[in-house]
Amino acid sequence: MTATVVLLPHPAAGVPVAAFPFLSGARAVYASGVSEQVADLLGAKPAPERDALVAEAAEGAVVLIAAHAGDPLVAALPQARIVAQPSGACLVEAAQVMDRLRSPGGCPWDAVQTHESLRQYLVEETYELLEAIEDGDRTALREELGDVLLQVLFHARVAAEHPDDPFDIDVVAGELVAKLVGRHPHVFADAARIETAEHQEVKWEELKQAEKQRESLVDGVALGQPATALAGKLGHRSGRAGVPLDLLPSGSDAAAQLFRIAATARRAGSDPEGELRAVAKRFAEDVREAERNARADGVEPSTLEADGWRAYWPKRVSPQ
Repeated sequence: MTATVVLLPHPAAGVPVAAFPFLSGARAVYASGVSEQVADLLGAKPAPERDALVAEAAEGAVVLIAAHAGDPLVAALPQARIVAQPSGACLVEAAQVMDRLRSPGGCPWDAVQTHESLRQYLVEETYELLEAIEDGDRTALREELGDVLLQVLFHARVAAEHPDDPFDIDVVAGELVAKLVGRHPHVFADAARIETAEHQEVKWEELKQAEKQRESLVDGVALGQPATALAGKLGHRSGRAGVPLDLLPSGSDAAAQLFRIAATARRAGSDPEGELRAVAKRFAEDVREAERNARADGVEPSTLEADGWRAYWPKRVSPQ
């Protein structure tokens, strides 16, 4: 059998380059499950019945263009060569959907959004993704990753309309590719191999310093991030540069103490933001459990005073 199956679940992403030699050399090209427009573009005829397709494939080179691997005709050609679209092909379709929503005749709400109006959603979706990761919820993880991706597509689409400095999702992706390749010379070039993640972090900082021509070790630290994360990041950066602990903010006020705790924890390899959030979430669940305990005893939680809260507070077993 000399059949080839070309899978096109995302026609907007185009035909894989690897498919063209088989398309040009085929005695027949058939389509199953794809639009007429795609079939016509590739010169494909509607696929025959299963037995006829199998018989023809046994006689010579046949190409079947299918929308998905679960197509019964694909299953009928188990020995066929499979040519699939590369991973990420659906991103093209996602960008096109975003473009349609933003364009005239699309969604009125999407059409009036700006970078500024979308900020709150970027923050919200990022934290929802973070929660899905912390909870180990795979279903939520898939959904929230999509919501964060939507924010990237949305902001890039808005940026394309800027009157003086427009750029689109292709420019964003192109700069990302250049950054990833440039910061991994040991993978994409002939640089010396890096064996550990710690060594990689040091090399990244050196490359970023050279790329961005930073004048300060704190250049590039996002000052808008949550305070605990910010203190941890500053502590980590300054620690790598040799800034001693005694130069961290002094004072007995709560803010200075919190900064020192977060900064020293990050220098020690901990994630103060994540760990504090985990403690806060456990505390919130303890509050809920105490409220449930009170209600089970016929007591309204809003009437509880200190001793009442202590009585209904969940008993935790201390680690040995």
